[in-house]
Amino acid sequence: MEEASFSPEIQTPLLPNLPLSSSVHQEDEDLCAEQSPIRQVALTVPTTDDETLPVLTFRMWVLGTLSCVVLSFLNQFFWYRTEPLTITAISAQIAVVPLGQLMAAKITDRIFFRGTRFEFTMNPGPFNVKEHVLITIFANSGAGSVYAIHVVTGVKIFYGRHITFFVSLLVVLTTQILGFGWAGIFRRYLVEPAAMWWPANLVQVSLFRALHEKEERPKGGLTRTQFFVIAFICSFAFYVFPGYLFQMLTSLSWICWVFPKSVLAQQLGSGLHGLGIGAVGLDWSSISAYLGSPLASPWFATANVAVGFFFVMYVVTPISYWFNLYKAKNFPIFSDELFTSSGQIYNITTIIDNNFHLDSAAYEREGPLYLSTFFAMTYGVGFAALAATVMHVFLFHGREIWEQSKSSFKEKKMDIHTRLMSKYKQVPEWWFWSILIANITLTIFACQYYNEQLQLPWWGVLLACAIAFFFTLPIGIITAITNQAPGLNIITEYIIGYIYPGYPVANMCFKVYGYISMSQAITFLQDFKLGHYMKIPPRTMFMAQIVGTLIASLVYLITAWWLMETIPDICATASSGGTVWTCPGDHVFYDASVIWGLIGPRRIFGDLGTYAMVNWFFLLGAIAPIFVWLAHRAFPDQEWIRLINMPVLIGATGQMPPATAVNYTAWIMVGFLSGFVIYRYRPDWWQRHNYVLSGALDAGLAFMGVLLYLCLGLENIGLDWWGNELDGCPYASCPTAQGITVDGCPVVM
Repeated sequence: MEEASFSPEIQTPLLPNLPLSSSVHQEDEDLCAEQSPIRQVALTVPTTDDETLPVLTFRMWVLGTLSCVVLSFLNQFFWYRTEPLTITAISAQIAVVPLGQLMAAKITDRIFFRGTRFEFTMNPGPFNVKEHVLITIFANSGAGSVYAIHVVTGVKIFYGRHITFFVSLLVVLTTQILGFGWAGIFRRYLVEPAAMWWPANLVQVSLFRALHEKEERPKGGLTRTQFFVIAFICSFAFYVFPGYLFQMLTSLSWICWVFPKSVLAQQLGSGLHGLGIGAVGLDWSSISAYLGSPLASPWFATANVAVGFFFVMYVVTPISYWFNLYKAKNFPIFSDELFTSSGQIYNITTIIDNNFHLDSAAYEREGPLYLSTFFAMTYGVGFAALAATVMHVFLFHGREIWEQSKSSFKEKKMDIHTRLMSKYKQVPEWWFWSILIANITLTIFACQYYNEQLQLPWWGVLLACAIAFFFTLPIGIITAITNQAPGLNIITEYIIGYIYPGYPVANMCFKVYGYISMSQAITFLQDFKLGHYMKIPPRTMFMAQIVGTLIASLVYLITAWWLMETIPDICATASSGGTVWTCPGDHVFYDASVIWGLIGPRRIFGDLGTYAMVNWFFLLGAIAPIFVWLAHRAFPDQEWIRLINMPVLIGATGQMPPATAVNYTAWIMVGFLSGFVIYRYRPDWWQRHNYVLSGALDAGLAFMGVLLYLCLGLENIGLDWWGNELDGCPYASCPTAQGITVDGCPVVM
């Protein structure tokens, strides 16, 4: 392996199975023994710590707050658009470097209140990596989306009901902060152990090192900083094509071009509305949109996703459709719409009474609600993935969890990173418990006092918290090892839909408190691990997360409220008014509230419903990990068997819809090239450039995306030509049953 010249930590071999250089000294061998047992971590994360670096600096507060506010505003602003754009924290991570260096060069280094306990300076020296990490933690709070905004949008826009800004703020704040409690309780299981390595963090660690460490250019090669700049410029320049000039690059569905009049061919070949056979995606935003960066996914996890996707997409779905299971041919093979039995879009407003409940007589008159084949399949897959998660963690990690619990107050073996972090003051667990209890109390108060707006009773809050508490550990383990996180959205909807049917807002709130508090806990734990790798004092990390979450919650809600109040017909369908403000994510959330909240699972998946057989997926999901565990016990020398991760394999298609086939096929292809081919045959290149490339692609895309919108999108300046017709498969969403008539589709006789 080629030796890297920029860091003494990775100049030497890091694991026993790597070839040793003849120049390795005894002290280097001692360091090898202290390294993380995870090879990717050993190759990426430094094993030193400079405790003298200032962390809570003036520029950290300024740039951290600015990053959080800007990302929160932009992500919520773009979220309502037909093609939502997510600005990741990596963009802020890069943008603040010149600003931090400028502040270090120009701001006064005068010491205020010298000799007192309040002594401080606005400029403690060069802009350092620990400040940079905390700024990125702030930016992480503003990255992505705030799920509770779906509740506000659903009530105000889709259902047209009253909800105040204050109540909306309570829901947003309590759902975002509730996860701190679960994160604090499970830190010892999900942050401190070396086996919990959180692959996504290695992208940011690599980027931090590229931006801050001095590196000599290897002969005939590039430094990591030079490589990053080149990749960033290429990504920035290229995105003008899929983002504006040639949008069909998002999904090149060539089968549709060969058979422009064939419904079957377009169902098979459409990357956005069909099975995506042969479809190619050359747009990084579509590659990384739903599953994250494929460059950050370990190969075994990518392989599990690939197997699960191909089985569901190319075996189960076609068989179900062409055998016409549940009248499948009356509807598109891939769609998230709600249908009548005749293949028409279901008019939900006709089955809601004046008290915001289901009108049973109207529902009987309109007939049962139907789903597309794939949409129904995704719910079954969600059931199976949840059961598989619990069983997998019990079988493969049960003993580890038990031993960790017994030894939590005793001395235990620590890897190099945990030992370095042990020098800092830890966050007392009672801090997390205090936040948790106060937050649950505030949530119960909000749901009881404003029950007319939120509908959720006090016991619903406690039940949602119990579900989140139970699943945080198993889902955290899966995420920390595979970079794939099974969701709780389906099971939370299912439970409250059975217990408390007919209350759509209560269903939405229960899902947010049960699912998102767990999801937030995973996010906080991932940030804790990033701080763990970069040796950030835990109490400082805790403070940054709290403040960043509060700022982001407020900015997200203000932005959403402003858009909902000022944009006419926001969240209308594109076909009804040519608007770009179609809110695709909120439409899916609204559909789910209809299925699980308004109509209720009993009328869909229960004894009164069409899809009762889907419940058997729970049993199948629970059984599947047992076979893997038995095979591993029978053949312990076959290490590949243990790499079969049933929660990831079964739940591979959990992001579909709104994710489409081309999102998966392109992601799997890039993940194979990075995680298998390059990692195995060019480990020197992978070690130096893989995660840096991921960060550069994200950042270039984000900056060009914002630039295109500010320069062209605000004025609605577009290009009308065939290259901007996404997918080019107009018949992919057509039914194939005889006699079903849908506008724009041929009638099968």
